[in-house]
Amino acid sequence: MSIPLVGRLSMHEWPFVILSLIISWLEYLISIITQILPYQVIDFFTNTTKVVYKQTSNPINLIRSLVTSDVDNGEDVVKYKYYKYENNLGETREAYERMIDMINSDSIQEMVALFGYEVESRVIQTQDNYFLTLHRLVKPNDDVPRNGRTVYLHHGLLMSSEIWVTMLNKNQNLPFVLYELGYDVWMGNNRGNKYSQKHLFHSISSEAFWDFSLDEFALFDIPNSIEYIVSATQCEKITYIGFSQGTAQIFAALSINQTLHEKIDQIIAISPATTPQGLHSKFLDTFLKSSPNLMYLIFSRRILMPSVNFWRRIMYPPLFSTMIDMSNYLLFEWKSENITKFQKLSSYAHLYSTTSVKTVVHWFQIMSSKNFQMYHESASRFSPSAPVYYPLHTVKVPIHLIYGSTDSLVDIDVMMNQLPAKYTTAHAVPRHEHLDNLWGYDVDKRVFEFVLQYLDEPNIDIPASQKKPAERHRNYLASSPDDITLIPPQTHTSSLSVTPRKPSSAGSLFV
Repeated sequence: MSIPLVGRLSMHEWPFVILSLIISWLEYLISIITQILPYQVIDFFTNTTKVVYKQTSNPINLIRSLVTSDVDNGEDVVKYKYYKYENNLGETREAYERMIDMINSDSIQEMVALFGYEVESRVIQTQDNYFLTLHRLVKPNDDVPRNGRTVYLHHGLLMSSEIWVTMLNKNQNLPFVLYELGYDVWMGNNRGNKYSQKHLFHSISSEAFWDFSLDEFALFDIPNSIEYIVSATQCEKITYIGFSQGTAQIFAALSINQTLHEKIDQIIAISPATTPQGLHSKFLDTFLKSSPNLMYLIFSRRILMPSVNFWRRIMYPPLFSTMIDMSNYLLFEWKSENITKFQKLSSYAHLYSTTSVKTVVHWFQIMSSKNFQMYHESASRFSPSAPVYYPLHTVKVPIHLIYGSTDSLVDIDVMMNQLPAKYTTAHAVPRHEHLDNLWGYDVDKRVFEFVLQYLDEPNIDIPASQKKPAERHRNYLASSPDDITLIPPQTHTSSLSVTPRKPSSAGSLFV
């Protein structure tokens, strides 16, 4: 009879496993205790934290109060409101109030309403019986002429559709820009995140519900979502815009589903990911790459870090934002210098959404093998079976990569060699990291311009008057200036003019 773990872990791995288990269970115990504490006790510790935090440089002073409001069922609900404007960062009061509203927004419906939009929720059933929510952007009393083209935006790891609409300035939210240019805008959600936690047979508390990885996203979530949108809009093809893991999902889906090529005209991949280089911490990087399955010992085989949302709700927001910054630096060496403090408070409040532990294990397998492979359920490290790799070279859809030049997760040379040379181009955004391409203070000028240039490409037979979104975007901005004034964190002098990279027929790279 075999004993679990014995013989599978080396001596140097055991201390880390034990320490991780202690920390994990301690965090779980603290979260349980905190949940049963009275509101007054939690409020006391939150206010104490605020007093300490105010001693730091350039603090953001937020005051919490209890707000009671009636809901449809006649019951009162508790909600927190933050207020007190202090111009210690040079930001305007309008930016401050927009940030407050973003922190208090609990759903994408509330978030888009801040800018005068609405979302239609469409629930679809995947072929393996998960229920996913798609969000379609709409506008009351809409008088914007439609151009007959459809775009589909998909989020990254540990995210939801909310990440696309967190920017404080209306014109820096890509869905709003595309909508005003006449596009039919849809946003997707992976199984397991806050908008897709339902299965026909499995309970969300069961291990079976969380038994999915990138493979299921590629096999079911992406193709089933796209098929629904094409059917609902009666369009021939859509443009797919993905962020981070959202790009990996469409690459994988197309590589194993040739019929999907008929429904997509091009892919715009923002901060793309297929084979990330790894973690900034050499110890964690080496350890987790060598033993990805240890994640199961630390977090189980269900949901990954379910208590994050709880801590976000009770933690003083500037402190929560600081904790996210520290984590991002320790894991990926991201400094987030292109994202303002106010924008971090707004975006980080909607950064995390749930996923499975298996999905993260899958990513560590990919980083360990340095190949974009399917999930590999190996019985032991000596198993003779080999992982199956996604045949990315079979993708026959134009792919446009937009990556940050200082993004530690993107190895552009490796990615360009994996993707089909004939269909792939790439643009680097100078001094941008991974999240900067989504939430950077200059994202409209340094990322959106690339997106709109790609949308100009004549790969769909539509009237010329309904093309040229880049030119129409500039006209729109001239007639509809920024709704609030934002102060950049630092002054950049770099230009947008960056030469695109294309592989030669031999697969080499040139600038």
